[in-house]
Amino acid sequence: MGTGVIRWRAEHEKSGFEHRTPVTDEVLGVLEEARKEYRRTDDAPVLPAPRDPARSMSYTVARYWWEKAERLTGLERKRGRGWHSLRRKFASDLMDQPLKVLCELGGWRTAQTVLQCYQRAGEERLKKALDERPRVTSPGLAGVKRRESRPQIT
Repeated sequence: MGTGVIRWRAEHEKSGFEHRTPVTDEVLGVLEEARKEYRRTDDAPVLPAPRDPARSMSYTVARYWWEKAERLTGLERKRGRGWHSLRRKFASDLMDQPLKVLCELGGWRTAQTVLQCYQRAGEERLKKALDERPRVTSPGLAGVKRRESRPQIT
């Protein structure tokens, strides 16, 4: 792990997309700690199977861990919330980054996947975009009478 990247192997990716993702020093430290604790090699899966650390954990184990975490934290079950929702949050949180950068960091082969499935522009982000837009002002518009009827805002 000394290079500060995680290698995502094609055989473990549903799209068969092998890629490398840089990680922060914080992530690198946590992974190094886990590797030492479980005596894993540098090439071991990030989320190993409990009984065979050379293999990646199964969907069933991941789902079990997620549900256990919800119970331990007191979170109520919500439809659509799971490991995949973390990818949606990641894509939405990094929406201001160039799309190519986001695709590389998230391991998405195409931008279409990100745009169609992952990014969510919430109401707060939409309001912020409107507030930060360039304004067009003209001294000539100051004397123009505005219409009295206005659209109803809900």
